[in-house]
Amino acid sequence: MLLVGLGNPGTEHEATRHNVGFRILEMLGVRHRIAFRRNRWRGQAGRGRIADVDVMLLKPQTYMNESGFAVRAVVAFHRIEPATVLVVHDDLDLPLGRLRFRSGGGAGGNNGIRSLISHLQTDQFARLKCGIGRPGFEGAVDHVLSPFHNSESEAADAMVARAADAVETYVQEGFERAAGTYNSG
Repeated sequence: MLLVGLGNPGTEHEATRHNVGFRILEMLGVRHRIAFRRNRWRGQAGRGRIADVDVMLLKPQTYMNESGFAVRAVVAFHRIEPATVLVVHDDLDLPLGRLRFRSGGGAGGNNGIRSLISHLQTDQFARLKCGIGRPGFEGAVDHVLSPFHNSESEAADAMVARAADAVETYVQEGFERAAGTYNSG
């Protein structure tokens, strides 16, 4: 099973809202002792097990808007059906902390998802959307590329942990159970 976290590479982006997907995969890596290594597909990947399921964790290192390049390469090399891929990413349209599983559909304004749809030539893959909230005074681009404010840090950290729990449920019990348990609002 391929689990993809979207984000941007580099230390300057580590704490940004756009890197929530990376943070969640990193937490899963720690929990399940899965180490990330740079791979030939322009990403950092790690293989291991969550419960009794073999998984690959992938953090594309191509910047958010080009994530599809790395995901397509991994999917093609390992002959993975896109319908079995779960993509974890930030979502402006959900309030901070809210999670929502979705199967298929459009990009919803997320350029990383748009890139995946384009490169995989399908929208039929699962997503876990992680709410980062709408910007107040700043524009959407500045918002996603900024870190969480101090007043949001606790909620953001809790969301990352809860999202990691949600991915574990998805891996062990499937989409319907995970969506039924974690979709809120």
